[in-house]
Amino acid sequence: MSDCTPFTQAGYIGEDAQVCVERLLAAANYDVVAAEQGIICLDEIDKIAAAKTTQGKDVGGEGVQQALLKIIEGTTLHIQAKQEKSVPTRSTTGHDHHNSTGSPMYGGKYASSSSSSSPTSSSSSGGTSSGASKGETYSVRTDNILFIFTGAFIGLNKLVLNRLSKGSIGFGSPIRSSSAENPDMTLSVQPGSDESKLFEKHLPFFTPSSPDQPAQYNPLDLLEPTDLQAFGMIPELVGRIPVTTALSALDEDALVRVLTEPRNSLIRQYEQLFQLSGVEMRFTSGALREVAKSSLGMGTGARGLRTCVERLLGEAMFEAP
Repeated sequence: MSDCTPFTQAGYIGEDAQVCVERLLAAANYDVVAAEQGIICLDEIDKIAAAKTTQGKDVGGEGVQQALLKIIEGTTLHIQAKQEKSVPTRSTTGHDHHNSTGSPMYGGKYASSSSSSSPTSSSSSGGTSSGASKGETYSVRTDNILFIFTGAFIGLNKLVLNRLSKGSIGFGSPIRSSSAENPDMTLSVQPGSDESKLFEKHLPFFTPSSPDQPAQYNPLDLLEPTDLQAFGMIPELVGRIPVTTALSALDEDALVRVLTEPRNSLIRQYEQLFQLSGVEMRFTSGALREVAKSSLGMGTGARGLRTCVERLLGEAMFEAP
């Protein structure tokens, strides 16, 4: 998992695009065979869209997209292992006491016997150190690595509607629904209307709905490569991403599940916090619904749940001790 926001073109301050492959290799314990069959998820891909202005060189937008081209298409990257300062350099037992949990948060530099090093990696100038010695170089092929790009793409739904909608000049001309400005990017379309026929014509699937209630459509389901190019993605990168999928926003039921079902859910955190002061706190199902409804109105997704609960329990947290 890598964030595309700090990526810059090679030679400039920031992270190079091949850092994502380095993190995959570190998470695989520097096993080249396992890393070449891995999955890389690049989040915030919309942040490297080409800049609309022409002042100066765009080193964080189009330059990064150009650097990702050869990595996605398939190439051989020569990655040099880097030893973190927090890892002890003197180790003769073959065990890393600092990273005893085996978590990749420490760079994946696990200590093991010298026979566990990858056969495809070149030998380092050091001695018989384990796993990932400083200065050791690994050759990784990116042909079989699965790349997944994710992003919010704020404003992309408007580009899709501008491409599909007709002109609204003159009397009797169709006017775009005001629900197109909703933060969840869904449209409420009445059955039998012109907008309903437009979505049913272009959508590759059919969603049955009641004839009395309006149907909910996501304009991003009608996304085309030309829309991504208009957003700022270069055609070469768009052509190498064959599958595009639009995700729906979280509804009220999903927000209630986020509040209660995770092991370290928000509700359990506040229950434990009040329990430290000797107070037993319980949430009713109606209260959870109201919190989810309030967060849904903010338009910030699941991140707004904590804001709602903090506003609700702010005074009680000061009075409880």
